[in-house]
Amino acid sequence: MILQALTRHYEDLLGLGKISHPGWGSVRVSYALELSATGELLGLLSLQQVEEKGKKSIVSPREMIAPMPVKRTSSPVANFLYDNSSYLLGADAKGKPKLTQECFEKSKTLHLSLLQAAHSPAAQAVAAFFETWEPSGASSHPALVERWEELMKGANLIFWYQDAPVWEDAEVRELWQVHYSQADDQEPVRCLVTGELASPEAVHPAIKGVQGAQTSGAALVSFNAPAFWSYGHEYAPVGRYATFAYTTALNHLLADREHVRRIGDTTVVCWAEGGQSAYQDAGLSALYGDAITDMDLWSALDQLAEGKPVQWEETQLNPSTRFYVLGLAPNAARLSVRFFWQNSFGTLARNVAEHYRALEIIRPAYDHREILPLWLLLRETVNQKARDPSPSKQMAGEVLLAVLNGSQYPATLLHGVMLRIRAESTVTRGRAAILKAYYLRERNTRLPKEVLAVKLNSDSTYLPYVLGRLFSVLEALQESANPEITTTIKDRYFNAASATPAVVFPTLINLAQKHLHKLSIAQKIYYDKQLTELLQKIDELYPARLSLEDQGAFQLGYYHQTQQRYTKKEEQ
Repeated sequence: MILQALTRHYEDLLGLGKISHPGWGSVRVSYALELSATGELLGLLSLQQVEEKGKKSIVSPREMIAPMPVKRTSSPVANFLYDNSSYLLGADAKGKPKLTQECFEKSKTLHLSLLQAAHSPAAQAVAAFFETWEPSGASSHPALVERWEELMKGANLIFWYQDAPVWEDAEVRELWQVHYSQADDQEPVRCLVTGELASPEAVHPAIKGVQGAQTSGAALVSFNAPAFWSYGHEYAPVGRYATFAYTTALNHLLADREHVRRIGDTTVVCWAEGGQSAYQDAGLSALYGDAITDMDLWSALDQLAEGKPVQWEETQLNPSTRFYVLGLAPNAARLSVRFFWQNSFGTLARNVAEHYRALEIIRPAYDHREILPLWLLLRETVNQKARDPSPSKQMAGEVLLAVLNGSQYPATLLHGVMLRIRAESTVTRGRAAILKAYYLRERNTRLPKEVLAVKLNSDSTYLPYVLGRLFSVLEALQESANPEITTTIKDRYFNAASATPAVVFPTLINLAQKHLHKLSIAQKIYYDKQLTELLQKIDELYPARLSLEDQGAFQLGYYHQTQQRYTKKEEQ
């Protein structure tokens, strides 16, 4: 399904003129070898360009559309009309002269087989170059001496004739297209992607741009050893066209850095049927909460969820349009598919909107975010003072998939939040939101809906929730009685109170009586009224132990009551 979706995306982009035709691909080139009509090397032209990277200006190779680059394994394989100095000049700094000579001979054989009988001057110039060039004299050639050290570092070169790359010549392009399209010696098989009979591609082009994978690229499909063969197939039953299409489309998606995101160790790309980039902008804004105001996001999500089109960046988003999200993670020389999601764009909008509504909870006055984006949510599971404050790689992908499917959140998310609450004795807005959302979607939870509210539910009599509220009031009472105190009951007793109330609360109630004596009459009446109200809701003994679920209810009660207290202070 992944390869078929990527192949369709390639065809959509090809129809929009945003991607190269079969047999052609993007390469990065530093220099051009300028040839005369007789194949003599006239000069070395620099094709490098200056780019702004942060506050610095750097010189980098130029990206060009050239004949499709090959994927190299252990044996030398030549590219057509472009390559490094080993293949085009027969010289390098690797210290392996036999291998260098073999590389040059491979390139010479390829170019002469395609161009020797051609009639165009550009083709004849390249053929003449290979027939006359002596690799032994490369280092002393006047056109190469000045840039020799840089050439030896592996810079890519192309052939240049009369102010243009040789591949722009019409006859050369036609010769290459015929060569690329012709069948090889493999017996045709039924292509799994197109359904047509085609020769299988032995080695699939590398996929570049997945963070953590090899910079030279990694394989998404690989049958390069008997251990990976399936049902006797030495190669994946994917034809040459489909192989080119899916790898070109995926590399195009990964090269578009504006539409690539990371979550944990997973690189995430998305696309829509038809190839319109506005769907990518809207989808990523919804998932990651960036580059859009909260009000605009809610409006767009609600309309799409109801099946209504939305205008976005001068493009009308249709909720029925097919949308795809792919997560890739590095795995040595290969790529692992963390997840692949496909559905209508309206379904995506509905699931994301439900996700944000599940997270809705009263927030502090200083917190102006109406929604909690994914990256901020995951931060709540890790210690921000740690050397590597990154969330669990596996959990991050599972959370995103739960959002896409509108399904139950992974247990690792809950456990990560609970560990942070125990370690810091602090229930932040994000942690409270995760507790609420997790148990709202938990099918087998015993927690009543009344405690999973957006703000304080003062009518609830659920004991763990009431105890959480009571702890918040006791903390406020202590702070009022001892304004200069630096270590509160929250620092000493919060974890024990939420796990073993019977051990802690009798002590806290005794302390509260002492704190009441230090207050003014008005303050004493204020807190005594709150304590009485909450204690009247407790018609049973303090529990000896609370389950994980009930600890969540305790923490939500504590958070709700604390936010209510701060809200009243601001109103006063």
